[in-house]
Amino acid sequence: MSTINLKHGIWVMVADGEKALFLRNAGDNKYPNLEVVQEMQQDNPPTREQGSDSPGRYNDGPSVHRSAVEDTDWHRIGKERFADEIAARLYKLAHGGEFNEIVLVAPPMLLGTMRKKLHKEVGDKVIAEIPKTLTNHAVFEIEALLQAA
Repeated sequence: MSTINLKHGIWVMVADGEKALFLRNAGDNKYPNLEVVQEMQQDNPPTREQGSDSPGRYNDGPSVHRSAVEDTDWHRIGKERFADEIAARLYKLAHGGEFNEIVLVAPPMLLGTMRKKLHKEVGDKVIAEIPKTLTNHAVFEIEALLQAA
C-alpha cells in the first residue's frame, strides 16, 4: 500500500459499528492536524440485551420432531443499519461539496458493508481504505497511525 497523502482539506472518516468520526485535515501532509467536523453515534447493545425471547422452533413435518430456529443477531443488524446511515451522511456531505477526497477507516466487515452502500459520487472521492478499528484512539494517535500507513 502506498503512503496516504494527508494534504490540507482532506477528510478522514473513522468508524466502527457504534461510532463514526468525520475529520478534516487543517494541517498538511507533513504536520497533519485532524479536526472533528461531525460525530455520529448509535446505541447498539449486544444481542443478548436486545433479544426478547428464546429462539423459535418449527415442525419438521408429520413427525413429532421440532427444530430450533437460529436466533437473530440484532447487534450485527444494528451495525449494518449504522453503515447505511454513514453512507447516507457521506453522500449528503459529498453532494454538498464538503470534501473532494476522503480516507475511510473502519473494521473490514464494516468497510465491506459500507462499500456496497456508498453512492458513486462518494466512491469516486475515496482515495484510501484502512481496515482497522481506530474509534477508541485519540485524534493525535489517529494522525500518527495514518502517517505510518
